[in-house]
Amino acid sequence: QVQLVESGGDLVQPGGSLRLSCVASGFRFSLYRMSWYRQAPGKERELVAGISSAGGTTNYADSVKGRFTISRDNAKNTVYLQMNSLKPEDTATYYCYLYRDKDYWGQGTHVTVSS
Repeated sequence: QVQLVESGGDLVQPGGSLRLSCVASGFRFSLYRMSWYRQAPGKERELVAGISSAGGTTNYADSVKGRFTISRDNAKNTVYLQMNSLKPEDTATYYCYLYRDKDYWGQGTHVTVSS
């Protein structure tokens, strides 16, 4: 069955960096677009970034453009989110997402940006 397992969330100071990872299993990872979403307390879940199956096309929310980079390693069945210049408003639970006949979500990893 499909599994998405995120890691890398932590407490970080404003201006700091983190790299999130999502290891996928149970499907042919290299064939599918992958995305990262986030949900802050009291807010709706929002798309942060997406990447095409081969990694050639990416897209980002305006709020993270120039600071976050999504990438993937199809040999490792892993998608990454490099987050730089973090701001307090980036505090959220970050989720890995796959659409393959239906929605699949990971369990989430928590990112807190605070001094």
